[in-house]
Amino acid sequence: MFDGFWDNVSRYPRYLISTALGIFLNAFGWVEPVFKRPITSIIFVGFLVGILVFVSFTLRAMLGLSTI
Repeated sequence: MFDGFWDNVSRYPRYLISTALGIFLNAFGWVEPVFKRPITSIIFVGFLVGILVFVSFTLRAMLGLSTI
């Protein structure tokens, strides 16, 4: 009844990693052409940094962590 139980259980982490990696590559595959040209990659990275700074400042102001 439990002949291949542990062998079967040991396959789940590999399945989880391969599924997560496949979802990640599929979701962010569109970013690769952006990084082929230097000017678009600089703009893209600057845009991402700007979004992160904006969200950080907004959350700090909403939570009252510091006065800016």
